[in-house]
Amino acid sequence: MSSKKALGSKELILKYFLTNIGKVLESKQIQRASGGAVEWARRVRELRDEEGYQILSHKDRSDLKPGQYLLETTNRVLAFKRGISKETRAWVLERNGYTCQMCGVATGDPDPLGGPRTVRLTIGHIKDKSKGGDDTPQNLRAICTNCNEGLQNTALPKPDQVYLLSQIRRATINDQKTVLKWLLEKFNLETTKKL
Repeated sequence: MSSKKALGSKELILKYFLTNIGKVLESKQIQRASGGAVEWARRVRELRDEEGYQILSHKDRSDLKPGQYLLETTNRVLAFKRGISKETRAWVLERNGYTCQMCGVATGDPDPLGGPRTVRLTIGHIKDKSKGGDDTPQNLRAICTNCNEGLQNTALPKPDQVYLLSQIRRATINDQKTVLKWLLEKFNLETTKKL
């Protein structure tokens, strides 16, 4: 008797993306394809950040709206691997008092966004690995799944235009060029000067 192993939510999401290459997918479609997984967005991030699939969102392309994703190619880029040991995770949770360092909820508290779930904590990076952060305890913090998924309203507000421009003006020339390069790529624009 041959029994097939059921696919996990990440495998289901990958299969859905691969059958829809070049198509804009909505978050509800992806969650449905995952089998209704609650943490479907985390699985998408794992596919992108850890397995190297170039899954784009509104943060990457101006023509995508929040909640839209696009896999343009099956080409994968070098991705980082998880490097946080169980011991380090336990130590960081203990150090942070089993409390989310962004919104203050504790593990086991009722979910502030409602529903029957209780708060679950995970480990988050203070400086993201994609921006050069590492897996040392100094760069790690306890964070609830809501804050980690960007669902909490208690996260820092988005900077307004004046503040954002003032920060860019204060940055080094090299950092300003990096911002300009990213904006040109995001909005599919060209410059006549070489950066």
